Amino acid sequence: MEDKFDKRRSETSLLKCLTECKKGEIVTVVNVNAGYKAKMRLANLGIISGVEIKKKKSAPLKGPIEIFVKGSSLVIGRGIATKIIVRCKKECEF
Repeated sequence: MEDKFDKRRSETSLLKCLTECKKGEIVTVVNVNAGYKAKMRLANLGIISGVEIKKKKSAPLKGPIEIFVKGSSLVIGRGIATKIIVRCKKECEF
């Protein structure tokens, strides 16, 4: 019975917002919970469902977050980063 539980646990992935990710973590965008204009702005930057993002660094004191998307380095504000819902890979921890 434990083997089935461990297998199910390893197959499930964790959803969290981009601000909760650790430095260097690669995640996949699931959804953007923002208004129309913010969603369109992020789409123009390449942040859409299904795209992989690598979190490069986070500024201290709730500052902006630097990410790597489709070969480009971007800096986005922490407020909009909280609205980007991502899926962790198996090796990520919460």
